[in-house]
Order: sequence, then structure tokens, then C-alpha cells
Amino acid sequence: MKILLIGASGTIGQAVYQELAPRHEIITAGRNSGDLRVDLRDLASVQALYAAAGPVNAVVSTAGNVHFGAMAEMTPELLGVGLADKLMGQVNLVLAGQHLLQDGGSFTLVSGVLSADPIVYGSSASMVNGALDSFVRAAAIELPRGLRINVVSPTVLSESLPSYGPYFRGFEAVAAAKVARAFSKSVEGKQTGQVYIVQG
Repeated sequence: MKILLIGASGTIGQAVYQELAPRHEIITAGRNSGDLRVDLRDLASVQALYAAAGPVNAVVSTAGNVHFGAMAEMTPELLGVGLADKLMGQVNLVLAGQHLLQDGGSFTLVSGVLSADPIVYGSSASMVNGALDSFVRAAAIELPRGLRINVVSPTVLSESLPSYGPYFRGFEAVAAAKVARAFSKSVEGKQTGQVYIVQG
């Protein structure tokens, strides 16, 4: 398969690349690195990405930023970071890609554990992740031409504990390589409308 991987420079993205590259042709894309450049917040940029990549069989996203902060200090602008980037950025990939993906192709997005298991300072992430999970379930029943869509929802990564560990006390961390196998399940399997929860 020819796979477009957005966010390949991140911890999950690198692991997904290592998982899929031995079996497939991978085109990497990101805001500041990769074979191609894209700003997911800009639909025109996403459309240009697809034009540059050419026909692909699968689109995989491990990208998206959200703002972590106290609810008492949250503003619409700070909430908007995650809404514009992680949520609508990945939705833009589907909106543009549904018309261009090869028949029977697939989208695999990324959300996260906070949709169901919230933490302090994580209200924006919980909102965005929950919206992504719901979007995937709904989009799956409408996509044409046998297209599939799933989302991977990992808990905190083992590799991220030095930075994020204090916010995730009591959570069982998971290695990025295990998360990558959930992306493989989505890309290489036949399921659709699934939220693949990956826990330690």
C-alpha cells in the first residue's frame, strides 16, 4: 500500500513509521518536517498535500496539538488551539481525502485516553479527543466507495513520562511501539468506525 503519514516526526509517528515501513510505501508529512509540508488547520494546505502525494491507499494521522491548563484560566482562544489543530486538522484530512483516497482505502486518526479518563488541566484534550471518537463513529456510516475510518486512543506513552508523568499519576503507561500496532490493525485490517483503546 501507499500510505500518507502525517506527524511522522513525533513519538507515535516514528513508531508507526517503523511498524508500517517494512511492508508499505510511506510518504511522510508534517508542519516542519517530512517528505511533504502541511498545516492541518488550513483546508487548502491539506488539499495541496493530497495533490502533492498523489493517489494513496491509506491516510494515517498521529498529529495534533491541544492546550493543557487550569479550567479557571481557560479561554475560548486556548480551547481553540485543540479545536483548530487536533480536531479540525484531522477532520480536514477526512473532508478532503474522502474524494481522493483510493477505493477501499482507510483513514486512521489519533485521539487519547482523556476522552474517557480525564485529568486536571486536561479539559481541552478531553473535549477534543471525545469529539474525534464520535466523529469517527459517525463518519464510518457515510463514507463512500468502501472507505474505512478508525481512531487510535492511547493512554500516556512510556516515552513521555519524563515530561507528562506528574499529570498522569496512577495511569499505566504504554510503549509507542504497542500504540503503533493499533494503527497497523486499522490500516491493514477491515474494521471501520472503531475506537482502538491502547492501555498499558
